[in-house]
Amino acid sequence: VQLQACGGGLVQAGGSLRLSCAASGRTFSRYAMGWFRQAPGKEREFVAAISQGGGTTNYADSVKGRFTVARDNTKKMVYLQMNSLKPEDTAVYYCAAVGTLQLPTRQNRYDYWGQGTLVTVSS
Repeated sequence: VQLQACGGGLVQAGGSLRLSCAASGRTFSRYAMGWFRQAPGKEREFVAAISQGGGTTNYADSVKGRFTVARDNTKKMVYLQMNSLKPEDTAVYYCAAVGTLQLPTRQNRYDYWGQGTLVTVSS
């Protein structure tokens, strides 16, 4: 599966952005989807994940209550709604896919990655 993330940009602290990730391939619904981010000078970290059918989600503690992950299998899309953004949310955001019933939080569990989209939150 090929992934294409978009929707990043510059936003003020407290604002919102919605990231989108478009997938190609016929078996999108067989993949759990994850969002990761990498801030300058830091390692890539887990943000959120959503199960194959969309019924189960998992979030990093740092984004719980502010970010929401969703998917539309008919459109082969996964989304990350980000509210109440903080300067520390500034990073390149990546979507990733893995063919599993689980919701992995470790990046080495994911098989496919998008190219990343930059989110910059100004204070």
